[in-house]
Amino acid sequence: MKILRKIIKIDEELCDGCGQCVPSCDEGAIQIIDGKARVVAEKYCDGLGACLGDCPQGAISIEERMADDFDPDAVEEYLKNKTSEESCGCGGGEQPHTGADTLACGCPSTQMQTLTSSSPGNLQSANDAPAAASALGHWPVQIRLIPAHAPFLKDANILILADCAAVAYASLHQNLLADRIVMMGCPKFDDLPDYEERFTEIFTKNDMKSVTIVIMEVPCCSGMPNAVKNALKRAGKTPPVNEIVISLKGEPLT
Repeated sequence: MKILRKIIKIDEELCDGCGQCVPSCDEGAIQIIDGKARVVAEKYCDGLGACLGDCPQGAISIEERMADDFDPDAVEEYLKNKTSEESCGCGGGEQPHTGADTLACGCPSTQMQTLTSSSPGNLQSANDAPAAASALGHWPVQIRLIPAHAPFLKDANILILADCAAVAYASLHQNLLADRIVMMGCPKFDDLPDYEERFTEIFTKNDMKSVTIVIMEVPCCSGMPNAVKNALKRAGKTPPVNEIVISLKGEPLT
C-alpha cells in the first residue's frame, strides 16, 4: 500500500555509480544497476537516510512523496534470500579483508586491487622454457568494471586493449603492459556508445600521461579508437595518443 512518507531520492545525473552508498544501507535497498545507484524496491527503504553521508557526489537526498510503505518483514526475507544467493560463489557476501576496495556488487571480478609484479611460479612455456612473469599491475581490467574513481587511474599511462589482441600479441606483457593501466573490451560485441561514455567519465576525472590503443587488423576493431578519441575530446584532455594494430599472426603493423 502506498502512503505519504519520507524516502530517499537518487539523482541519476549526479550519481557516478561508485557504490559507496550500498554498504551503508542495512536494509539492502540500494544496489548498483546499469552503472547507477538505484532503490531496489520502495518497501525496503526505511527513509532514515543512513546513506546520505556516504555519497561523495551528493546525489542522495530525502523527499516526502507517495511510496510503498516500509516493510521490515519483507526486508528480512529479502536479505535472507540475498545472502543465500551470494553464498553460491558469485561474491557479494562478507569477504576477507585484503586491503582491496570492493565495488558495490561484491563480486570478486570487481574488487579493485593494485598488484605487484608476480613471479611465473611453476608455469612453463610449451617448449619447457620458464614462463615470463605477469606485468599486470591492477584489477579489474574490463572496461565495464573499472570505475572512474579507481586510484590506479591517477596520472596513469592508459592501455586500451581490444580483447583479441591480448591473445594474438605474444609480447603484450613485456612490451606494452608494464607500467600501464590496461582497460580491455570487445568493440564488436560490447556497446561502443557505452564505452565512449565510460571513457569520457574516466578521462574527465583523471589526468593521463598517455593513451595507447591496441586493436586487431579486423574491421570490427576500428570503432575502439574512435570511441577513445571522441571521449578525449569531450573530456577536454590532450594526452599523447598512440595506436597499434596487431595482425592476425600477432605482429604489430603500426
